Amino acid sequence: MADTSTTSAGTHKLPVRTLVAASIGNAIEWYDWSIYVTFSIFFATQIFPAENEALALISTLATYALAFFFRPLGGWLLGRFADLHGRRTAMLVTIGLMAGGSLVIGILPTFAQVGWLAPVLLLLARIGQGLSLGGEVSNASAYLAEIAPAGRRGRYSAFFYISTGSAVLVASLLGALLTEVLSDEALAAYGWRIPFLVGGVLGVVGLWLRRAMPETELYEENRAKAQRLRHPLLTTLREHPRAVGQLVGFTLLSTLCYYTFFSALTPYATRSRGADPNEVFVALSVATALFVLLQYPMGAVSDRYGRKPQLLVWSAATAVLIVPLSTLIGPGLGNLLVVFCVGLGLYTMMTSIAPAIMSELFPTELRGLGIGAWYNLTVALFGGTAPLVVQALGEVGLGSAFFWYVAAGAVVAFLVILTLPETKGTELR
Repeated sequence: MADTSTTSAGTHKLPVRTLVAASIGNAIEWYDWSIYVTFSIFFATQIFPAENEALALISTLATYALAFFFRPLGGWLLGRFADLHGRRTAMLVTIGLMAGGSLVIGILPTFAQVGWLAPVLLLLARIGQGLSLGGEVSNASAYLAEIAPAGRRGRYSAFFYISTGSAVLVASLLGALLTEVLSDEALAAYGWRIPFLVGGVLGVVGLWLRRAMPETELYEENRAKAQRLRHPLLTTLREHPRAVGQLVGFTLLSTLCYYTFFSALTPYATRSRGADPNEVFVALSVATALFVLLQYPMGAVSDRYGRKPQLLVWSAATAVLIVPLSTLIGPGLGNLLVVFCVGLGLYTMMTSIAPAIMSELFPTELRGLGIGAWYNLTVALFGGTAPLVVQALGEVGLGSAFFWYVAAGAVVAFLVILTLPETKGTELR
């Protein structure tokens, strides 16, 4: 287990190296997924037939969405693998798969060169990344929660999205830089490959950092229980149906918020609302920096005042504000800053404690599988389709309907969160 020693004054000392190693894989995973949507408007006609630009983009986003449906399979297989063989080993596998997929996309031949083999190769790379991400989120969440002292689980959990936000910030800044220094023609020709190749290099760094991570004591103590389980997925439904329902309920809104602000709004704002691509990247970059800065304070607030009040404020505010915010999307940096900063600022109330609240729902011998299967199924249904839905609605002049959809999800999440017990300061099962 990570060092949780204290100083002579009694102040807790964070195991920063272990927390960074645990979170780096998640950072690389989300960097790769973010740049796919961010740069999709540039490489869509390189991988799919260029005659119909709108259809090429929809096909590219459909590939993105389809890969999400391999996340539940990855969460099930790699979550169970982690419950049987350890969190650390599973996280080495996931980061290797993700980095490999990014490298493949970076060197893909174009449709003009190899025809339909290009989109087939893209789909295969995305499937590998979908499997990887399905295991990474659940296993990294379980790892962070299991190494944390009971009274500091919110603070430890904050590192999960500190890494995620930092990675998305890098992707956004890279997008701002490339759109500033390269023409649209250059971006379509070769510039879109650069961030994918960077992702492959980052994967090697992540593998090196994770090589010496310690395994968690909770896993070691409960390994035998996990090995004795038969039909573990069915066990989550039979013995923990309330936990499964609660996980699905708040994950529904969480994933809609994530893919709305970090993925779907970039192509929607530029193609459907006429926003300048560079201004969108700048606004997203500023808001993402705010998102990262708020994670640890919000985690600390949850350790002091509780998870439940924080989640209720987040879901209620999202239900009320998401539609008014959507009316500001369009040309002008000021409006875009308001949209992204308010949306992502509210979202930190959830993301800062996501690993904690998910891990607190299931016992250790089922934690990797329980989170992995049901979290990823929900993300596949509501998150993977978000960029495709918002783009398709925008093409027919109904883009605003998507934000009413998010508001409805926020109402559902609020009602589900009302059923959660307060878990601050409690020991993991």
